[in-house]
Amino acid sequence: MQRSSLIFFLPFCFLLFALSFNACKFNPDVQTPGQAYLQGEWKQDSVTMQQQLVSYSLYNLKFTCDSFFVRINTFSKVNAGADSCTRSGHWAEYAKGVYEQKNDTLHVRGLFCNADYSYKGPTGCLRSGVYEEYFKVKKKTDSLISLSPTSGVLQVDLRLIKRTACNPKPL
Repeated sequence: MQRSSLIFFLPFCFLLFALSFNACKFNPDVQTPGQAYLQGEWKQDSVTMQQQLVSYSLYNLKFTCDSFFVRINTFSKVNAGADSCTRSGHWAEYAKGVYEQKNDTLHVRGLFCNADYSYKGPTGCLRSGVYEEYFKVKKKTDSLISLSPTSGVLQVDLRLIKRTACNPKPL
């Protein structure tokens, strides 16, 4: 009885050890390459029917390896806050972070920041803290992509303005 228990117990212990050894690992010390087709700077020129909309946003995105930087230019015909913040219906917000793509879904997650990439504190105008969005990606050509945000209805059509290559940097 003891020998048969040992025969079953030893492989179980080995399996447990092997799983625990592979489950924990250090994060890489360099950036991951990200999606090759996204590398570069992308710009949204307009939104469908933008003249009829009360407010809309135009995106400028920059992808470098697995990282992103976004400038969100918002235009509004209504005063939704302090005029010093919204500058008479036009303002810009910035965010930076990392992204990953699984199948046709692009997940961007980062923090709101200032135009110079510095962290934006919770005081002041507009949004701060975590920036997170999911987009359905539709690649039209090598220089045109369409992003459909899962939290909104306005499609983001982007054109490539500058192609770059990923040169992973140390973290």
